[in-house]
Amino acid sequence: MRDTLPTLYEMKSVSRRAMESLVRQWGYHFMQTPTVEYYDTVGEASATLDQQLFKLLDQEGKTLVLRPDMTAPIARVAASSLRDEPLPMRIAYAANVFRAQQQEGGRPAEFEQFGIELIGDGTTSADAEVIALMINTFKVVGLKSYKVAVGHLGYVDALFSEILGTDKRIETLKRFLYEKNYVGYRQHVKELPLSSIDQKRLLDFLHLRGEGIQLDQAEELVFSTRAYEALEELQALQDGLKAFGVSDAISFDLTLVSHMTYYTGVVFEGYAPQLGSPISNGGRYDALFSKFDMEAKATGFGIHLDHLIEAVHPRDEKRFTHCIIYSEKQRDEAIRSCMELRRQGEVVTLQDIKGIDDLDAYTEKFSNVTYYLGKEEEKGR
Repeated sequence: MRDTLPTLYEMKSVSRRAMESLVRQWGYHFMQTPTVEYYDTVGEASATLDQQLFKLLDQEGKTLVLRPDMTAPIARVAASSLRDEPLPMRIAYAANVFRAQQQEGGRPAEFEQFGIELIGDGTTSADAEVIALMINTFKVVGLKSYKVAVGHLGYVDALFSEILGTDKRIETLKRFLYEKNYVGYRQHVKELPLSSIDQKRLLDFLHLRGEGIQLDQAEELVFSTRAYEALEELQALQDGLKAFGVSDAISFDLTLVSHMTYYTGVVFEGYAPQLGSPISNGGRYDALFSKFDMEAKATGFGIHLDHLIEAVHPRDEKRFTHCIIYSEKQRDEAIRSCMELRRQGEVVTLQDIKGIDDLDAYTEKFSNVTYYLGKEEEKGR
């Protein structure tokens, strides 16, 4: 867990405000949930590995968790406090979530997530809306280059069930896919006691990702109604994304799976070329609400705000814009100039030169510096 220093805090605040304004325009309403939840409700429903949960005990001995995601807490609220609200519901959030990392690798255990949940709509139009809104959040914060990979867990499960049969075999192969360990996947398939035809089907499946993938290629590998229905949903989704004007950013990846086990259908991830980790992910989770005694289909996305900020702002970019440095004799003039710039909407730092130890180091972080100095200070500078 880390401190958020002033520069990053300001960038996140600016981006968050822009995204909040956008999703409100799309009809979503913000809410908050407690940082601490009961383990036997949200903890188990979150689909987060047990070893990644931060657990606590209350005074009565009940097990609590720091919320590991926001989808399960919002599902809990929707099934209780908002149960009588008419469906569909459009909910948005910005909150910190907590997941212990088994292998740190620089990944934080606490990070901010920004996202939305569209609850009570099982149509592909809802999936298209959610993906289109996610892409528009990228645009509104100034992300220039991005791609969204779209898959369908129904297709993956149908193909694997046709060939493998048992849940254990299916989960083993899906783990390789989640880890993007395609070498391990191929080796494991070759070791399975399968016919050469079925082995080829599983190996050809790995080609169903990347630019130019067409759904008819996926259709050739399957025979079940469940798989065909998944492909029909993807085709309808593609049409919906074209209507929203965002299809150029989309590519199909039928090998895409998620570690969040509550996803049931369409899944997707957002990428920026300069980052090795996804900046966002989401999908359809039509079975989650049954854990809270409610039947409702739903879809949504979550954006890893720190990853998004890193993609938008290069590390060496100057974060502050304008600084006015003044001497005591020129203070009045400097303040008048500063106030005028602020009235124009500029972000301005006003600094007495006597309060600076290293002028060169201090001014390095500003893109624009103005001096109001007397003759003695000018000589010193």
